Amino acid sequence: MYENNYPNNYSNHTAEQNPVNNTTYHYESGGSFSGTNYSAGESKTAGFGGSGKKGNKGGIGKKIAVAVCCGLFFGVFAGLGFQAIDTASDFFKIGSENAQSETDSEDQERAQIIDNQANDAGTVSYENLSDEQITEIKELISRQVSKATVTDVTEVVKEVMPAVVSVNNRYIERMSFLGQEFSQEAGGSGSGIIVGKNDEELLLVSNYHVVESAEELTVQFADGTQCGAQTKGFDEAKDLAVLAVPLSDISDDTMSKITIAKLGSSDDLTVGEPVIAIGNSLGYGQSVTTGVVSALDRVIGTSASTQSSQQTDTEVNTFIQTDAAINPGNSGGALINIKGEVIGINSNKIGGSAVEGMGYAIPISDAEPIIQKLMEKQTRSKVAESERGYLGITGLDVNQESASLYGLPLGAFVSNVVEGSAADKAGLVRGDIITAINGWEVKSMAELKEEISGYAAGETVELTIMQGSPDGYQTKTVEVTLGRAG
Repeated sequence: MYENNYPNNYSNHTAEQNPVNNTTYHYESGGSFSGTNYSAGESKTAGFGGSGKKGNKGGIGKKIAVAVCCGLFFGVFAGLGFQAIDTASDFFKIGSENAQSETDSEDQERAQIIDNQANDAGTVSYENLSDEQITEIKELISRQVSKATVTDVTEVVKEVMPAVVSVNNRYIERMSFLGQEFSQEAGGSGSGIIVGKNDEELLLVSNYHVVESAEELTVQFADGTQCGAQTKGFDEAKDLAVLAVPLSDISDDTMSKITIAKLGSSDDLTVGEPVIAIGNSLGYGQSVTTGVVSALDRVIGTSASTQSSQQTDTEVNTFIQTDAAINPGNSGGALINIKGEVIGINSNKIGGSAVEGMGYAIPISDAEPIIQKLMEKQTRSKVAESERGYLGITGLDVNQESASLYGLPLGAFVSNVVEGSAADKAGLVRGDIITAINGWEVKSMAELKEEISGYAAGETVELTIMQGSPDGYQTKTVEVTLGRAG
């Protein structure tokens, strides 16, 4: 039964007080409506369609009043209903967040318990944990990683950007036309990552093709300042190079604004994992692109002509494939995960303009041992070409394919020795393979020329060569006093 809370008796006066009209209205229990209309000495009963003129007038007014009251009544309850729904939604949302917070807290507490158990057992590494504990830790980490998104990468970029630099390369481009040789100055740009520091130098990693044949290198830091750099060492086959910037050339203000990048592990990557690429795209300055890991261990062969001949070598390596945009200038820049760790070194050279939506990066787990080795090498400034020392040989590369096919050691194959040159005086002959200079391994003619460019004419270097004999190649060490160009 519906109970009307609104007043249904409008007769507030006696007949004497209201001698003209005194009407009483009632809601019946069945929902019908009746009223009694009093005039002086007269009575009449009327419904909504009462026939009395005065009664009909009063009925219309009351109907309007009832409609207004019903509207107000509905409005109040509708408002209360919406408020209740909103409150309930907030309640369930808060409950869900609290539940998620409790889950995260439980995960962290469980991880801490496992860590404490490992410490109590006297272990210093997770390598000594049980298989069950390792599995549980992986599940906890997986649950945490799955919650991350790359919809907002501002904090990660803010953390990593100071560790990425722009690299500018000025080199001499040599051309041949109708038998005549020409040369002109040219320039290129790329990126680099700050990976370390010693007592005298700030150390960066980049791609070898970014710094190849450089006569002058400059790097620009995140605050816009520029400094000269030297190639400390490189691995042409892996397209990696380590650069050195003297700390004395970097102001204290700039040092306070740059950071050393955190190197992660590319071995733990999964397809679909979010990644961020940072680099000097198109030479315009640092830019950021996002994407995911599209594929892992992508096997690609890269071809390049040696600087001493038109021979083309193919080097096969594995790369991380991503749909994050990697354009010219991005080469040598950082591919990072959502934790801000470098998991790859971008290389535009691999994909180039032949593909769209596919970029490649050198896996950091493959690159890190090479980087660490190159960082230990002594830095030598490139000597001016007019004063540079020369061996007096021409040669070819002994690449991995040739080494496997013919049983040769990797290095620079001597195809010709100039008579009276430094190499001739030191006893080098056609067929020798140079494998090291001053104890530092060389695997191509390009690497040999790059190493020699740091020595002036008249300086003495020690070459390690493999020389043929009836019993096969034998290791031999010779000292060579470098001469001047023709």
